[in-house]
Amino acid sequence: MLLELVQFSDQFGALNVFRYITFRTGGAIMTALLFMFIFGPTLINYLRAKQGKGQPIRDDGPESHIIAKQGTPTMGGLGILMALLISTLLWADLNNVYVWIVLLVTLAFGAIGFYDDYLKVTKHSTKGFSGRIKFLLEVIVAAAATAAVMWYQPEPLNMSLAIPFVKELMINLGPWFLLLGIFVIVGAGNAVNLTDGLDGLAIVPVMIAAATFGLISYLVGHKLFADYLQIHPVAGTGELAVLCGAVLGAGLGFLWFNAPPAMVFMGDTGSLALGGMLGAMAVATKHEIVLGIVGGLFALETISVIVQVISFKLTGKRVFRMAPLHHHYEQKGWAEQTIVIRFWIVAVILALIGLSTLKLR
Repeated sequence: MLLELVQFSDQFGALNVFRYITFRTGGAIMTALLFMFIFGPTLINYLRAKQGKGQPIRDDGPESHIIAKQGTPTMGGLGILMALLISTLLWADLNNVYVWIVLLVTLAFGAIGFYDDYLKVTKHSTKGFSGRIKFLLEVIVAAAATAAVMWYQPEPLNMSLAIPFVKELMINLGPWFLLLGIFVIVGAGNAVNLTDGLDGLAIVPVMIAAATFGLISYLVGHKLFADYLQIHPVAGTGELAVLCGAVLGAGLGFLWFNAPPAMVFMGDTGSLALGGMLGAMAVATKHEIVLGIVGGLFALETISVIVQVISFKLTGKRVFRMAPLHHHYEQKGWAEQTIVIRFWIVAVILALIGLSTLKLR
């Protein structure tokens, strides 16, 4: 929207700065951050008044959560989504297809998560709506987004999987790329959702991943930089840096209220949306494998749940004291803040490894 001001740059030369993605990314960060600071308290008070008892706490979870986190409102992800949406609409190029693909995936996954949160709060239960229906809706959204990317990108780029650390290597998956895209987007959404179990645990790694993919999308969308780094250029994806900036700003603002002890939880509304966004970003920029590295913390949390379930069903024994992984360390006696900060450190390390794939080829 603000990009339209460029047409007046002949009369007002200063307006020329709106041409630059880097400037608009900075604007998106500040806009989303200010939105959360200004409207965050009002949203939290509204959610607290409407929800009463707050987010239902799992009976089979850590005992400390039943006491410490009881009554904390959920659906704080609504604030993140509103800040992200307004900031993106203001600062991004709305003629860019990739912006709309990723934004619509984010909002659709957020809507799915919102309905799940709504049922949990209104029924005072930790169970939302049918897991199968929820999964089916996620698959439909992910399939539509992947198909749109495949249709818009030129062949053979649109159906190829890029291999990090290797120059010019891409594996053409043909129509099977659709399944890969669905797996990446749905998997990322649910992986972030599983990670969101402690105050501040999920939002910081999401911000780290968003900042990383903001840089990746900018470089991939800039042919000169892409050629220099010997990565595959994808024209138009540079604009996704603005959306990543909006996520970073909204996430920082949300962290102000979600830092221990949390005043609000993001809920499935936020975690599913942000995870789906990262997955769609990876598919659009042809960095699906790199997402597995940058978002390795989310992958570890998911793997811990899968391993726990398989082990218990096959042998009757648990590999971890409790799953997901952060609960295992809680049961070992680690303080919540210790777990959260150490997981943040792991997220930073994995992001640096992911960024190294841009040069080490």
